[in-house]
This record gives sequence, structure tokens and C-alpha cells, in this order.
Amino acid sequence: MIDFQPTDDQLAILETVDRFMARRLPPEEQRRRDLGHVPPYDLLPEMGELGLLGLPFPESYGGLAQDWQTVALVQERMGLRGRMAASILNRVLGFGGMSLIEYGSDAQRQAFLPGLIEGRLLFALALSEPDVGSDAAGVKLRAERTPSGWRINGRKTWISDAEGASHLVTIARTDPDASRHAGISVLLVPTDAPGLTLTPIAKLGNNCMPSFEILYENVEVPEDALMGAEGQGFAAMATTLKYGRGGLAASCVGAAQRAVDIAVEHARERVQFGRPIGAFQAVQHRLADMQMRVDQARFCCWHLAWLIARGKPCGREASQAKIVASEALQYAAHHGMQILASAGYAEESEMARLWRDARLFSFGEGANEIQRTLVAKGMGL
Repeated sequence: MIDFQPTDDQLAILETVDRFMARRLPPEEQRRRDLGHVPPYDLLPEMGELGLLGLPFPESYGGLAQDWQTVALVQERMGLRGRMAASILNRVLGFGGMSLIEYGSDAQRQAFLPGLIEGRLLFALALSEPDVGSDAAGVKLRAERTPSGWRINGRKTWISDAEGASHLVTIARTDPDASRHAGISVLLVPTDAPGLTLTPIAKLGNNCMPSFEILYENVEVPEDALMGAEGQGFAAMATTLKYGRGGLAASCVGAAQRAVDIAVEHARERVQFGRPIGAFQAVQHRLADMQMRVDQARFCCWHLAWLIARGKPCGREASQAKIVASEALQYAAHHGMQILASAGYAEESEMARLWRDARLFSFGEGANEIQRTLVAKGMGL
């Protein structure tokens, strides 16, 4: 049975999140960062000091050893208070720390986990390529053995936060003769390695999460850059998908709730035809539908977090949570824009930012069409 009542420890952590967000990312600061395309990398050390970057990790590495239900609560609260912070949190926990926990070596955990937890390091996932999006097994970037390690050549694209990262979790083809899924390995590449060229990509939204095309030209890394077993990279990545999708979903729920809250406040204050527009049934029903979508997504996220915390299989539930939460955010932001009308269409409007940022999440972190196929397979179809 899932217990929906937060514990005293969880409430204390959420209070820490609220104080941190109020101090470091109040609405005007979020607006400034969004308009100026300023990523939140400078917040990482303080997030580390507060223990937020170490929530699920063992105490032996400096973590707090909290379960994934606590992580999901924090991800949702950060999505509510300012999704740009939730985005960087999810990158540390999912693409960074949990990759090390699930398939990194003991030496890699010792070398990198403390730095991630303290906010000194940041990992970015380098998976997508010009011809590889949803079809992750189609990776073409090539890593060849050398006497001292690996030489990497090829291109990656739409790699988020590469500029602020210390390392790229690089998905490479190490055996071109193996079957599609079997010839893939994971290599940890420092972003200051000679031969790496990062080119920024102009995009529609998520201005505080810059994306890059990355050229690897004879990039050399040592043998111990290999994460997990050679040729088992695809299977290794699969072990961490639940964390990435769960984190995205939980933060989308928080952002969707923020869209609902903004719309409700506007409906109470905006007067037309002599009364607040929230008194009109058409607006009430629209707001009710928005809130119901958000609540449904929240329950999916909580169920997923409960399964992760207990080590239970949850591939289908991770895909479900990602679908329902990303589409709840798009629904809430779309209808929130309609309720706010011109007030929401202004460039500096928070609803406008939620609306344009939301568009990414139904195809980022695995397109929702692919996720629906995975749900169907999980049903035995």
C-alpha cells in the first residue's frame, strides 16, 4: 500500500527546497535567467551543501541515503518552484550519479560520486546523433581501441548542458560488426579533452538548459573511461531509464501544478462582465480538467517512485509516468494560456515560459510514441 503522507524527514527536506528556491530562484530571477539564457550551474555547490544532490546516494560517498519517493517529492517541488533547478537536479541524479551506481566501477564511484554530490562535477548524457534520436541502437559514433585506451570519432547533437558539464557520458559503437544492440559501450569523456568541439544550438525554449552539437575528432580517453562491460552499453543504459524518466515526469507534474495555480489566481482576479472570470462555468470546467490531469500524473509518478524504492520492475510504469506527466504539463500550459489570454502571451509571462518549455517533454527523454509502444509491450502485446 502506498503511503501518500510525507514523513517528518521528507517535510523537512521540502522546507529546505522551498527556502532555497525562494532565496536563489524567486520569480524575477527566473525571468532574468530565462530572458538572458543563463543556466543554473552556479547553484550546484549550494544544492550540494543542502544535501539535495546526494539524496539517493549511500552515506559512504557523502549522500543522504533517502529512498526514491523522497527524490520524487523533491523533483516535483522544484518543478513547482522553478523547473530550471529541477532540470539540473535530474541531470545529477539520473545521468550522473545513478549511472555510476548502476554500472560504474568501484574506482569510478570513488572518483566521481563525491564530486557530483558536492556540486563540483556535472555529467551530461551524449546519446543523440544527427541520424539517431528515438532509435538509440542506431548509434554511429565510433570508439576504437588504442594501446592506452580508446579513440573516439563522430558527432552527437542536442546534448543538453554539455557546456556546464565536467564529463560526457558518451554512448559509442565499439564493435561495428556486432548486432545493433550488442556493439555499444559507454565511455566517460572529460569535456576539456582535446578534439572535442561544442557548437550551441538555437532553440525555442528551455533557455536555461542549453543544447549543443558535439564533434569528436580523435578524442583519446584511457581504458578506465569505459563504464560497465564493453559491448553492454545499451543494456547498461536501460538500467537507468527509470530514473531519468521518473525525474522528468515528477518535475513536469510540479510545473503543471504551477500552470494551474497561475490560471486559478488569474481567474479569481480578472473581472469581465462585472464578475471574476472564475465564476463562469466554462472557465471553471477548464480549470477542473487541468487539475484532474495534474493529479492523475502525480499518482503515476508516486506509483513509479514507490516501485523504484522497493527495487521492483517498473519499465512500463516509467514510460507511463513520462507520457502522462509531460502531456499533463502541455495540457495545463495550453489551457492556462487560453485563460490568461493576452496576459499570458507577453514575453515575460511565466505561463508563456511554461507553454513553450513544455513542448520539449513529449519527445525529449524518449518520444511519447515510443513510450506508448513500450507500455504496450509491458502489457504483453
